[in-house]
Amino acid sequence: MASSTLISDTEQWKELKAHVADIKKTHLRDLLRDDARSQSMTVEFDGILLDYSRQQATLETVGKLFKLAEAASLKQKIGRMYNGEHINSTENRSVLHVALRASRDAVIQSDGKNVVPDVWKVLDKIKEFSERVRSGSWVGATGKQLKDVVAIGIGGSFLGPLFVHTALQTDPEASESSRGRQLRFLANVDPIDVARNITGLNPETTLVVVVSKTFTTAETMLNARTLREWISSALGPSAVAKHMVAVSTNLTLVEKFGIDPNNAFAFWDWVGGRYSVCSAVGVLPLSLQYGFPVIEKYAI
Repeated sequence: MASSTLISDTEQWKELKAHVADIKKTHLRDLLRDDARSQSMTVEFDGILLDYSRQQATLETVGKLFKLAEAASLKQKIGRMYNGEHINSTENRSVLHVALRASRDAVIQSDGKNVVPDVWKVLDKIKEFSERVRSGSWVGATGKQLKDVVAIGIGGSFLGPLFVHTALQTDPEASESSRGRQLRFLANVDPIDVARNITGLNPETTLVVVVSKTFTTAETMLNARTLREWISSALGPSAVAKHMVAVSTNLTLVEKFGIDPNNAFAFWDWVGGRYSVCSAVGVLPLSLQYGFPVIEKYAI
């Protein structure tokens, strides 16, 4: 049971608030003159550099933040999350985005079941499918290789993958692996944005990824129906099965829409809110663009 005490009522919060008011009097350029401070606020791990010295903060600030975390029982709450407890109290669910990034041999329980094997089953399915598309063994309705991908989603189903896509465009390895391919994101229901997204694309060489957990999200399904019509009018209704795939848990509605349920990639109730880019939501379109090994290296 969570404490009824508001964190803003704790002494640690009040001390931090007073400290922030005081430190605001010091200009950032003056803080950066302290080399010891700046070096202590730099962390590097696995080729990733985190430099938070450009924040208006000192080592005293960091110490007070740690004390606030202790007052909030943050470590214990992280433990509850990893243990699969239903910390999403409004929906009575686990919150296990961490399982989406777990190694194959990890054990992360939700309702008495280790969910990691299910995650890797989907990731393996994504890898197999994306490599078939990229190698040309999966082709469109007219036998042409699929070179272009349109990812339809909204909110976290759109923003997370977009951020990773934007970052990978500047990476030499990712840029080389995506040569000759393009990935576009369609989140806006404005007809102008739809037209802009399909301008210059050939339905014969385009694959559409529809991202909707319930397959009922109004904006997403409107855009999905629009692109289904775009494909059907050019190639015939049967072409949908070769040119549209889904990221969803609702296989009934996926099939009713016209997408083969075998071409649906699952995620779970414990992936809520703004979905992690490492879930099937983000990995599939990114893998189709850059190849699964690149995504596995940078995103998972």
